[in-house]
Amino acid sequence: MPNRRSLPLAAFHKHNIVVVIPAFRVEREITKVLEEIPDFVRYIIVVDDASTDSTPALVQSHAQDDQRITLLCHKQNLGVGGAMVTGFRRAQELGADVVIKMDGDGQMDAKYLPDLITPILKGQADYTKGNRFRDFPSLAKMPLLRRIGNLFLSFFTKAATGYWDLFDPANGYVAIGADALAELSLSKLDRRYYFETSMLANLYLIGAVVRDVSMAARYQEEQSNLYVHRVLLEFPPKLFATFIKRIALKNFIYDFSMTTIYILTGLPLFLFGLIFGVVKWIQYASINVPAPTGTVMLPTLSVLLGIQLLISAVEIDLRSVPHEPLSRPRI
Repeated sequence: MPNRRSLPLAAFHKHNIVVVIPAFRVEREITKVLEEIPDFVRYIIVVDDASTDSTPALVQSHAQDDQRITLLCHKQNLGVGGAMVTGFRRAQELGADVVIKMDGDGQMDAKYLPDLITPILKGQADYTKGNRFRDFPSLAKMPLLRRIGNLFLSFFTKAATGYWDLFDPANGYVAIGADALAELSLSKLDRRYYFETSMLANLYLIGAVVRDVSMAARYQEEQSNLYVHRVLLEFPPKLFATFIKRIALKNFIYDFSMTTIYILTGLPLFLFGLIFGVVKWIQYASINVPAPTGTVMLPTLSVLLGIQLLISAVEIDLRSVPHEPLSRPRI
């Protein structure tokens, strides 16, 4: 059920609410998606990402009856991120207060729009996203492979982006306030399926507050091609690169804190102890002679001290999630 703390529907009509729909070969679902969008949404931007079916024709036909709809077409497929960048830019031109991403495949229930928008208009968050893992009855309908993939993906995404208090990172039902959107460098967002994670990573670097919004999982007959090969092959290197970039920028470029000191001392100690210990173990094992006590203790103490310092750095990082929104209250 939608959150009872949402604003009354009448309050949303006072604001410029824009929905962006990245669409790619969704001719079976797009009409229903457009019909479900409530009337408090002032503009609906559909970005057709070079569909080869009748998706753009259906949107154009529906636009004749609904003046809120604008159709933008890509000549070549740019991916969901590329479509959203196009939509974001048009939404900014329209003076949007809040921009919501809804996919064109019908998985995102429009009744949750108020829940996504309310924290942003109240100045409580800069970015909101759906979380399907708090609705257990509906969660059972989620394909098992997606549930397992989300559990692992959530942890690694938390580490990579710095938003340790979020879950369900692959949920693409999101909303962003105009103030946070203006701070983002859209050119740095990933153009493909890593788009949602790259959004979180860039939001963290500008200090944006992100909140989960509970909602039911909504799956129909569509087949997912995301987890099997993209999570296993594409996501790990991108998540690792995102993690390294975040740690480097936050602790060595934007700031210099105790976390920096812990990393600069803990990581060399850990690596020295590990490498030195392995080398000495191989050396003494090859001649079948017990290693001296000092040779054993030196790498052991180095590894233990290094781990302790790195744990201290992680503890500080866990407490460093942004809590002061960039967005000003609009109500």
